[in-house]
Amino acid sequence: MSDQPPPPGPEGTRARGREAEALAEAHLRGLGYTVLARNHATRRGEVDLVCQEGEVTCFVEVRSRAGDAQGSPLETVSPAKARRVVAAATDWAWRNGRLDAALRFDVVAVVLGPDGPAFELVRGAFDAHGQPAAW
Repeated sequence: MSDQPPPPGPEGTRARGREAEALAEAHLRGLGYTVLARNHATRRGEVDLVCQEGEVTCFVEVRSRAGDAQGSPLETVSPAKARRVVAAATDWAWRNGRLDAALRFDVVAVVLGPDGPAFELVRGAFDAHGQPAAW
């Protein structure tokens, strides 16, 4: 990860998002997750990370903020966003023969602070209908 802050504007936001996804991936690997796919996208949505934790296939949405002054990144996961993740996850599961597997929707919040990143993992953050389950 770079010591330089990303530029302002949309390019900076995308760069920060890519950095947060890479940090979240490393964090999840450290917790024992296996990463199966990254950035699976369809016309209806995208899922940042597809992982395996034990027998469960986890579809992980990564949300980040440059600090905590505006609240937790978890607060940015709307029901509409969750439904887009579910749509992409369903497509991935169908394409990979996992529709009958145990599935879960997790969110990793990454706060990119001056002392390094801070992580919050919410397992089962929303259900297959995109309804919040954990907060």
